[in-house]
Amino acid sequence: MQSIHLDYQGTDLTFSKASALAKNLARENRMQDPAIISWHQRSSDAMSPSYAGADPGSWWEKYGEGNGGRLEISVGEEYEFVMMETRGYETVDQLPIRNLADSQGQEYVCFTSMLGESGKPDQKACMPLDEWMANQY
Repeated sequence: MQSIHLDYQGTDLTFSKASALAKNLARENRMQDPAIISWHQRSSDAMSPSYAGADPGSWWEKYGEGNGGRLEISVGEEYEFVMMETRGYETVDQLPIRNLADSQGQEYVCFTSMLGESGKPDQKACMPLDEWMANQY
């Protein structure tokens, strides 16, 4: 995987600004439609994806490279990103999914077109919301 460092001297570097800089730098390095597949913030050891027990020093990078990442970009001394090219992937516009909760408060991600008339979560149309399922709110 290719690595690039973008020097950033300012004190106002936020995740939003760093990720935008990383995407722009990826475009300058022959990625037509770059996306962040994983990231790490050095000062807090925050990372995505994350799970209990993951090593913040390396997990985000291993995950990114193992799941299609082709370019690692560090922005200043604070943020690190693994980028992948998403050109050529199919898009599905607006997915007909939404979050629902059952009577016990368990949250689910559900395909609305498969829900029964009750509009309540069921096994056929829903998956439990956990750390692996994206929240659709």
